[in-house]
Parts: sequence; C-alpha cells; structure tokens
Amino acid sequence: MPNRFSRNALAIFLTLAALLLPSFGRAEEGSSGHYVPGATADYVDMLPGEPGWAYANFPLYYHGSASAGRTLEFGGVVTANASSTIWGDTSLLLYETPWKIAGGEYATAIAIPYLSVDVKGTVGIGPLAKRTTSSANGIGDIEVFPAMLVWKEGDLKYGTSFGIYAPTGGYTVGKLANTSKNFWTFEPGINFSYLSTTSGIEFTGFAAFDINTNNDATAYQSGPVFRLDTTVAQHLPLAGGIAGIGANFFYYQQIGGDSGAGAVLGGFEGRTVGIGPVLSYAYPLGKAKLVAEAKWLPELDVSNRLKGDIAWIKLGINVSF
Repeated sequence: MPNRFSRNALAIFLTLAALLLPSFGRAEEGSSGHYVPGATADYVDMLPGEPGWAYANFPLYYHGSASAGRTLEFGGVVTANASSTIWGDTSLLLYETPWKIAGGEYATAIAIPYLSVDVKGTVGIGPLAKRTTSSANGIGDIEVFPAMLVWKEGDLKYGTSFGIYAPTGGYTVGKLANTSKNFWTFEPGINFSYLSTTSGIEFTGFAAFDINTNNDATAYQSGPVFRLDTTVAQHLPLAGGIAGIGANFFYYQQIGGDSGAGAVLGGFEGRTVGIGPVLSYAYPLGKAKLVAEAKWLPELDVSNRLKGDIAWIKLGINVSF
C-alpha cells in the first residue's frame, strides 16, 4: 500500500506540473487558452509539504481538427477546415521551501516549453480561398508560479496556487502557427487530494479560473475560463516502488465571451470535456526519488475548439533536504 514515500515523493517533482505544459493550438483566440484541459488532475500534482528541489521533463503530442463548417481564428486570420499537430517538451524547475504561510507549506516553480507547431487550414472566401500550411518552432510562453501552498491532515491534502503565463514565445500576426498566445494569463486555483494509506484509493480534484489579458497585436480579448480536473485511481506496491492506474476527467468551459475588434466570430465561448487513462510509477533511489507517468486524454465533447487527443510522458527527479 502507499506509504509516506508514495504520498510525498511522487508529488514534489510533478507539482502542478501539467499546468506548466505549453498551450495547444485549440475558443479563445487561436482556438485555445494557455492551459491544457485535463493536465493537472492527479495526486502527484499536489505539493508534498516537504522541502527540496525538483526537475521534471514533459514530452507531449497533440493532434486535433475542427468540425465541419466550424471556422476558427489563428493569428488574427479566420480559418476553415483547420487542423493542428503539436510536439512539445517542457522543462520544469520547482523549489519546495522550508517556509510556511498561514500554516501552509510554500513553493515556487518555473517551466520553459519548447514547441513544434503545424497548422493547416483554408484561408479566404470563394475563389480566393486557398489551403494554407504554417509551421513554427521555438520557446513557448513561460509559466511561473510565484505562490503555491499546501496543508496536510492525515491522508488528505488541500492547497492553493497562483500561476502566470508570460507571452515569451514567437508570435506573428497573419501566421496560423505560433509558439505564443501573445497575451498574459493569470491562474488562481484550489486543489485537494485524498489518498488512503490503507486501501490505496485516490480521489483528487483541481479547480481554477484562467483570466486573460488583451492581445494587443490583434485587438482580441479572450474570455475567462473555469476548469475542473479530477482523478480516481488505485495505487499498489510494485518492484520496490509504487504503481498507480486510474482515470482522469476534465471539464473546461469559458464563462465569458471573447471581445474586442479582432473577435470577428463573436463571443465564441469554448468548451471541452474528456476522460482517459493514466499510469504512474515512483521509485526511491537513495535521497533522490524518481517518477514516471503516462497519460492519454481524448476530447469527447467539444464546442468552438479543435477536437483531438493529448498524450504525454512525465519524467521527474527530486532531492529532498
């Protein structure tokens, strides 16, 4: 059954990790926001409340396409029959401090994504319409977490987080593929995780709001978003470590329409709902701790976004003080 190692070691180097993954090209401008739906959902994404440093790496893949007749905006250009493929790799550095605020353990983190983006779509009207392919490679929008807190009560953990995406990637108006959203996003959130040390059953939930600033290059203001990610899983000892198998569910809904002169398609509120399997494994190695996780999340019910599949592998190492 999970022990102190399984509750704390798994978490530290994947703390809020999926939040730090780069944005996929799917409503909001560019048919997506910064946050990847379903990304932060597991107890491994909770802060452990144990001081230490962590490094994690997240290779990822996404492919999605628009439904028939649905037009989307990419780089300020209205695009029909759009599809997008993204390969990415994000490096995360996390520091769990020995400091406490209001009784909660305090941590900070930064993540730097590298993206390879390909977008295809039909641009123009009538006889002027043409099929266009656009590609972009480079650093994406970096996210920092200046404040993360967690409280512990037995098998229950609960916490808060505040993340900021900065428009550090490349962005060109009129280009379908970009590695940046070209606006800031502020993410206040709350989370909880219950992992039984006797049965190995896990129930975890993350809820947050994404608040976006204006894209000055296109005069487009993406509306605010509410999102909820949850996990139910079973954890068992395996080969000296702890293995987990479960399901992630995500719900992502814009709660305010897009606006501005550039929002030519109107309020365009987006939604996506999905569920998929997740596998995890953690292994102690002296003072260091290793973690691996694999996840596949198909989008099942989508509005005003590309619809596709997200897949990634998470790899991390942590050294506690």
